[in-house]
Amino acid sequence: MDRGEIIIYQTPDGDTNLDVRLADETIWLTQAQMVMLFDRDQSVISKHISNVFKEGELDKDVVYANFAYTTQHGAIKGKTQTTDVQYYNLDVIISVGYRVKSQRGTQFRIWANKVLKEYIIKGFVVNQRAQVEQLEDLKQTVKLLSNVLNTQSLTADEATGLLKVITDYTYALDTLDKYDYQSLEINETTKETFFRATYENAMEAIDTLRRKFGNGGLFGNEKDQSFKSSINTIYQTFDGNDLYPSIEEKAAMLLYLVVKNHSFSDGNKRIAAFLFLWFLEKNGILYKVDGFRLIENNTLVALTLMIAQSRTEEKDTMMKVVVNLINRNN
Repeated sequence: MDRGEIIIYQTPDGDTNLDVRLADETIWLTQAQMVMLFDRDQSVISKHISNVFKEGELDKDVVYANFAYTTQHGAIKGKTQTTDVQYYNLDVIISVGYRVKSQRGTQFRIWANKVLKEYIIKGFVVNQRAQVEQLEDLKQTVKLLSNVLNTQSLTADEATGLLKVITDYTYALDTLDKYDYQSLEINETTKETFFRATYENAMEAIDTLRRKFGNGGLFGNEKDQSFKSSINTIYQTFDGNDLYPSIEEKAAMLLYLVVKNHSFSDGNKRIAAFLFLWFLEKNGILYKVDGFRLIENNTLVALTLMIAQSRTEEKDTMMKVVVNLINRNN
């Protein structure tokens, strides 16, 4: 894997400096660096890492990697030597930090959650004050548009256009409200499917994307069998019934799995978003009756980033958000 960018982390007490490896959309540290970071013995860090995997909290194949590290040869002048160094990603680092429960661990969690993730997603920072202002703006817009409908004589096309804007805003606000109160549900989805995704036709689709984002052979290069597993998962059944019975639910799960499983050496988010749209289009529901797409590009970008930063226990919520945003029957 590529070395990626290097950024510096320094604890507030100024005692520890760490070169933090940024690669494959996350960060990576060695056990030795975690020993420095959390100010605990090697045996303690090793035990916590072992327990993270033993208890099934994280999948080792996803959060662990060997990186090639080149240094000067100790005995032969001018000669270099390359060795594999074991690294663990941000999920492991945070899991160990919570288990260590040291002051240093607390400092790191604050930094990781408030600073590093903002860096990783390249400035897509959600500001709480801006959120409130945007919601107030939306409410005000709905009110103004309602006033227009009540006070002016409009043509059928004008009235339909205004009603559509009001409906879209109202639905967006309602979705946010349900999200806040954890009451999102999946209703009135599209049950009949016209197209079945397979590993083979999905890889063919990715090949078309690879020609555009080649990136020296890393883009779309499979690291393991997890992508094939992702395709199979969306068609899983239990007691003869589909676990994801609708097109919308299958598409949402496909987006989630490709983002979270990191099946490819490069381009996981782009591939996930592309396959999401590809699956909807193949099943005939990507476009609304007015010709516009069910989901705009900026919304898809935000969803993909939100999934990437979500916790495992938030999977069902992420699924419901995606389904609600693409459900044309709502």
